[in-house]
Amino acid sequence: MRQVSVNSLTMGDVLGKTIFSSSGRILLGKGVKLTPLYIAKLKDMGISILYIEDDRFDDVIVEDVISEEHRREAMEILEKSTRSVRLGKDLDGFDLKKIINKIVEEILFKKDILVNMMEMRSLDNQIFAHSVNVCVLSTILGKAMLLDREKLENLAIGAILHDIGKVHLDPKLLANDDLTAEEAELLKTHTTLGFEELRKRKDLNLVIAHIAFQHHEHINGTGYPRRLKEGEIHPLAQIVAIANLYDKMTSEQSSGKRIMPHEACEILMGLAGVLYPLEMVRVFLKSIAAYPTGITVKLNTGEIGVVVDQNLSMPARPIVRVFDGSEFGSNGMKEYNMVEKRTIFIQEVLS
Repeated sequence: MRQVSVNSLTMGDVLGKTIFSSSGRILLGKGVKLTPLYIAKLKDMGISILYIEDDRFDDVIVEDVISEEHRREAMEILEKSTRSVRLGKDLDGFDLKKIINKIVEEILFKKDILVNMMEMRSLDNQIFAHSVNVCVLSTILGKAMLLDREKLENLAIGAILHDIGKVHLDPKLLANDDLTAEEAELLKTHTTLGFEELRKRKDLNLVIAHIAFQHHEHINGTGYPRRLKEGEIHPLAQIVAIANLYDKMTSEQSSGKRIMPHEACEILMGLAGVLYPLEMVRVFLKSIAAYPTGITVKLNTGEIGVVVDQNLSMPARPIVRVFDGSEFGSNGMKEYNMVEKRTIFIQEVLS
């Protein structure tokens, strides 16, 4: 299996991972042979990357941190909860806590975690997929910081609901790329709206409301809504802030195009100690594969290959499989373990 741009698809390519809608419905299943009609539909849905089967990389497994079932269930419950809040009703706290418990349990059960898959998101599920991913990333960081089970669950619930305040804003505002100064200020109110929505819930810990309130605060006092500084921001909100920024950068949001994980890691490192706590960013980056499994890369040797495995000790130095000739010619396959081959490095990401 390898990752490709939707613009690079050809007729007959076989889908390597299932694509879901915001409600958890299967849009296109794993193993489907792509036709020109399917390819056109994928482009219309706004999907930019996906995974395809490839005999040359049939041993390459691209694993998500949580199961497809749990991710699909979380998106479905989040969509229902969002719909309830929009209609002035209560969100389903019981079902939400139930799926959060499953996600936390799954992440705690895994010994070594390295986020090395890029999500396939359609336009209809960007908001919910983002919230679920922020929940997963936040829980991974919380686990690495040795938070206890109760704090992890509060963190995960706060993370999945961090943008709940946006339910009260005009959908056109959320989808607009070019906001006026007045509209940008209006968008910022989602933190306060989320806080007001969540703090009245007696079945939710008050810290969950503060995560929604503070996930755009910065330790240097330049954030919003209260321009809090280091020591004034709740640590769980800081965790969600880091996860939120990373996911926004590496997925296509209305605000701009996605960037690759290695670029996002560099940006985050540059912001460490400025907007976010330095040690927290360092711990987070240890769980992120700078070059995810399945992507196509060009090496400084001039060779083109695919990342086929990761080195947990050095997430920025993966294992790359290359073939002689152009476009993965069938002869002379070899692999470079970049932890051992220190003079070889990735020069460019091609997908």
